[in-house]
Amino acid sequence: MKSTLNKTCTDLVFELMYDFKPWTFWDLQQTLANDQGKFFGEPTISASIREIRRPSFRQKYNLPLSGEVVVREKRPSGKGFQYRLAPTIINHHRS
Repeated sequence: MKSTLNKTCTDLVFELMYDFKPWTFWDLQQTLANDQGKFFGEPTISASIREIRRPSFRQKYNLPLSGEVVVREKRPSGKGFQYRLAPTIINHHRS
C-alpha cells in the first residue's frame, strides 16, 4: 500500500474493502493497526463504511452514483455483520 500520510480512515477502509471480500469492523480495525500502524475505533470504522455510500465519496472513488455500493451481511457465526463492496461495481470502478 502507498503512504498513509494524507489518507483518511475512509480512504484506508475503502482500499482494504477493494478486494470485494467480506470484512467485519474488527477485521478492518486489526488490519489497519497491523499493516498501517493506525488504530481506529469501531464507531470510526462504521462511519467510514457509511461515508463510502455518500455521493461525494462515490465520486471520489469512481463508484456508481445510484444503487448499493456496500453490502451488509450477517456473519456465518450469526454474531454481528460483515461488509463488502458490492460486486456489481467492479466493472464501473475499473472503467
